[in-house]
Amino acid sequence: MKYGERIASLREKQFLTQEELSKKLGITRASLSHYENNRREPDYDTIVKIANLFNVSIDYLVGRTNDPQGVLDEEVRDFVDSLELSDGSILDKFALTIDGKKLTPEEAKRFIAFVRAERMINNE
Repeated sequence: MKYGERIASLREKQFLTQEELSKKLGITRASLSHYENNRREPDYDTIVKIANLFNVSIDYLVGRTNDPQGVLDEEVRDFVDSLELSDGSILDKFALTIDGKKLTPEEAKRFIAFVRAERMINNE
């Protein structure tokens, strides 16, 4: 579930309209709609306000855990935040997925090559 779907679900469970929630958060209803439809990402302050309002963790809102009260252990969070996909051992140990399907080693290598090429083009 993406962050927008989580925000919408939490809002609906509290029987709040977008207008009511946006007022509580100090944002426009249009901004909230963009967040709920995954067209824009809320800034850090807004994420914190949402987490506090619904008494859930930021890790839950951003999809790091499916437990609303759960927070990733700091070592695990640091590890997840710093995965180096070009490290072959990462590809061997973990199942990287796109659209629910595991990437083959060859697909992962092509993905990494694509990102590197795009970065080279954009830096010139």
